[in-house]
Amino acid sequence: MELTETEVKSLLAKLPQLKTEIQKVIVGQEHILDELLVAFLAGGHCLLEGVPGLAKTLLVKTMSQALHLPFRRIQFTPDLMPTDIIGTEVLEEDHVTGKRFFKFNKGPLFANIILADEINRTPPKTQSALLEAMQEFEVTYGGQTYPLEKPFFILATQNPIEQAGTYPLPEAQLDRFLLLVRIGYPTEQEEFEVLNRTTGTKSAQVNAVITAAEIQQAQALVRQVAISEDLIRYVSLLIRATRPDTSNLGYVKEWVRWGAGPRAGQALILTAKARALLKGRYAVLMEDIHAMAVPVLRHRMLMNFRAEAEGITSDKATTELLKLVERPKI
Repeated sequence: MELTETEVKSLLAKLPQLKTEIQKVIVGQEHILDELLVAFLAGGHCLLEGVPGLAKTLLVKTMSQALHLPFRRIQFTPDLMPTDIIGTEVLEEDHVTGKRFFKFNKGPLFANIILADEINRTPPKTQSALLEAMQEFEVTYGGQTYPLEKPFFILATQNPIEQAGTYPLPEAQLDRFLLLVRIGYPTEQEEFEVLNRTTGTKSAQVNAVITAAEIQQAQALVRQVAISEDLIRYVSLLIRATRPDTSNLGYVKEWVRWGAGPRAGQALILTAKARALLKGRYAVLMEDIHAMAVPVLRHRMLMNFRAEAEGITSDKATTELLKLVERPKI
C-alpha cells in the first residue's frame, strides 16, 4: 500500500524521536546509535564488538522499549544447543481423546529483537542455527518451517580481548551480518554522565514511539530511496577494488588476503539508503556511502599475515580505498 506524502513525513518524523528516546538511557555513543538504526531500517543484522561493561545489552534492551517490540536475550555458552534457541517438540496428551501428539514449543528466537550475547562463546553447531533465521527469516524443525515475526533484528555481541574458550565466527557467517559495529570507551564527560545517572534513585522512562507496522513501512521506504547509476558504479568499483586478484591497487595486493563479495555492495547501497532516510533525505549522497563503508567492509576484508603484523586493519584499508578509488564526477 502506497503511503501519502503526509504519511511519509509523519513516519520520517518518528525516526529522530526514536533516537531521542534511546538517548534517555544511553549516554553518548552517537555514531553507534546511528549505525544500529541504519541496520534496523535496512532490514539487516548487526555484530557488536566491545569490551565488557560498555552497555551493549542495555542499548539493545532500550532500543526494544522505544520500538515497543518483544525482546529476548540469549546468553551463548559452550553447552548451548541449537534446540535451546530454536525450540523443540514435546509430547503432549489430549485430555478429551487421550491421544498423544508432538507439539513444537518455540524457543527464544521467536521475538522481534534478539540479543545474541557473546555469540563466539558457543560451538559452530549452535552458531549455524542462527544462519537460516538471519537470512530466510524462518526456522525449520522436524521438516516443518516456522516463519519468524517481522520486523526481525539480531544483534550479536562478542568480546574482542578475551579469546580463551571461544569459537571465532567463520567468514561465511560474518558476511551475514549487515554491519560490524565497534563500541569504544566513553569520553571523560560521557563517563561522568554515566556515573551520575546510574548511581542515584532516578530512572529514565523510555516511551514507545513507533509501531511494528510503521517500522515495516519505513523498511519498505528505504528501498525507494533514489541512488544514481554513477554512485552504484562507484560502489561496484569500491567493492571490486578490495579483491587482490581483480584490484589494480598495489595497496590491496600488498595487505589484503581476501576481498569482499557482492553481498558487501548490496549492504553498502542499502545502508547508504537507510542513512539518507534517517537524515531526512530521499536520495543517496556520496557522504552516505563513505559513512557506511567502514562498518560494511570491516568484517568482509580479510587482511594477510603481514598486515596483521604491521597493525594494518581492515578499517585502515577501507579508509585508504576511499582515497584511492576514483570518484564519479557528480
